[in-house]
Amino acid sequence: MATIQPAPKMDILKKQSSHEIPKIDLSKIENVPYFIEKEYIRDIDDDFVYEEVPVEDFYENENEENFELALLKLDDGSKDKLTVATPPRADINIIPETTDDFIRNFLVKLNLLKTLNAFQNEWYEHVQSGRLKADDVGSVPDIYAKNQQLADQVKFFKFEVDRFKKAAEKAKEEYVKMKKERDYHRMHHNRVAQEKNKLITDLKRLKLHYETYEPLLKNMKDKYEGAIRDKIVNQLERDRAVAELGAIKSNENLSPKDKLEKKDMGPTQKRLLEYRNGEKALREEMKTKKPEEPFITNRHPKDSEFPPETGLNPYLNRLKEDAHNLTSIRLSQTIQAHNLPISSIAIHPRKMIAVTTSDDKSWKMWTIPDGQMIMRGDGHTDWVSGCEFHPNGKMLATSSGDSTVKLWNFEKQKCIHTFTDHLQAVWDVSWHSCGNFLVSGSRDNTAKVWDLNSLRCRYTLRGHADAINSVEFLHFSNIILTGSSDKTISLWDARTGLVAHNFYGHMNSVNHATFNLRGDTLASCDSMGVVKIWDVRKVSVTESHDFGPYSANSVAFNPLSTMIVVASDDGSLKSFNIQSQQLTPLAAHEDAVNCVKFDINGSYILSGGCDNTLRVWS
Repeated sequence: MATIQPAPKMDILKKQSSHEIPKIDLSKIENVPYFIEKEYIRDIDDDFVYEEVPVEDFYENENEENFELALLKLDDGSKDKLTVATPPRADINIIPETTDDFIRNFLVKLNLLKTLNAFQNEWYEHVQSGRLKADDVGSVPDIYAKNQQLADQVKFFKFEVDRFKKAAEKAKEEYVKMKKERDYHRMHHNRVAQEKNKLITDLKRLKLHYETYEPLLKNMKDKYEGAIRDKIVNQLERDRAVAELGAIKSNENLSPKDKLEKKDMGPTQKRLLEYRNGEKALREEMKTKKPEEPFITNRHPKDSEFPPETGLNPYLNRLKEDAHNLTSIRLSQTIQAHNLPISSIAIHPRKMIAVTTSDDKSWKMWTIPDGQMIMRGDGHTDWVSGCEFHPNGKMLATSSGDSTVKLWNFEKQKCIHTFTDHLQAVWDVSWHSCGNFLVSGSRDNTAKVWDLNSLRCRYTLRGHADAINSVEFLHFSNIILTGSSDKTISLWDARTGLVAHNFYGHMNSVNHATFNLRGDTLASCDSMGVVKIWDVRKVSVTESHDFGPYSANSVAFNPLSTMIVVASDDGSLKSFNIQSQQLTPLAAHEDAVNCVKFDINGSYILSGGCDNTLRVWS
């Protein structure tokens, strides 16, 4: 056991036997040097003989390993034969502590300096006088050292017990916590299972309820078709009655000579003459009678007349000669157009000019594809959401989040009128091909038809249950197309302000809808990236494609109606060939793409996005 001892020892006294033994000043005992008790370690013999390790064959065949035999040998103790015998450890001899040193250490430990001084004086007096010999003193019994070691071990074990108790308490707390979490998740799982079973039951009930309505729907469809047939028959009877009435009136105006000539006619000639006279009278009546517009009680003297439905589209003739069919699309120009995201694009009907609108409350006019700015318009007090060129190219209509629609004249270089009837933000605008009417779609769930001659709202189209996100006039027609956040698409008659057809099929908000150039097909896209192609004549879906999960913000037909391009929220343009059903994604913008447009000849595509750029594709 290591102890602290004073430097003067008996060997010092023996060496100085011929001289006077120095006395230690006990008052300065703190300055007396001490050292640790020495321990002697037996040297290890260098000529230790190591046991030779035998080499054993682990495999029956040198070229083939036997795993089972190796396991058996390991189980039989073959592993012990491979281990090298460790040399014996050297013994450490501990010299027991003498009794006087033990007493000194004990007194120093308790800081009993006076007692220590007295013990030192008396001890050295006896030693010098010869009454006390160092060999007779003896050593401290080993039991005291063992007691001290056992006391230290008991103290250490108590500390370990306390530490394990704390660890056990912590583990108990964690166990209780995990048990509570298990109970919570079990309860949540049971609740979800109950809700799932309830939903399954509701779905089955709704399915049965729907099946009960199928015969009724079929019966109503048959009644509707019968009513249409009756209507057509009534129209034919009315036309025949009008013709007969005209014939009777013409007979009354005939002279007696003509009546005699008619009397000599056969039955077929009489009927032919009556039919011709009836047609002549009907034409004269239609010329003298002004066309009536129903539901109009407060006509304005400057109100424009809607053009008649001729069904002719001059663009189709140009299409045969000038249309381009883009098979591969590449980026040809990038224009840093605005400081904030671009919301819409409009292309001039006859020139290589485009207009962009932005969240920075302005619109800008650019040359295509050079990207030189021609003109800029400021006047809206909130973001500008949509724009459209007048058919003659001399004016521009813009819609904005400030609930207004503005008309801009390029020759006067200013805003010439502002429509303010909408109650909330206006999302989109579109011109009639005649240029006298403008339609706008708003967040207030309505679309409004504006008359540019009387500068007033002619009709308010009500029927959607949520915001109208896009509006479009069919080329050279009075038909209006609207797409709404209520997941529906509607066709309206602009002359009456009434809905003609509704298209159902989208499961999410419709962001945009557009006609192809022929007007017999329309495409729509929604907020989950689903794009649908509809047959207008059948009022049904012909194709449905999922380009999600990112939102599809805009869709455009090429002039030949063989391809559509979709602007996506993931920063790409998705080109889809309708004939080959081939999808080609284009890495278009660094952020979401908000709008995309084909020019009227299909020679290039324009796209605008949240990265504030206008990009030209050819």
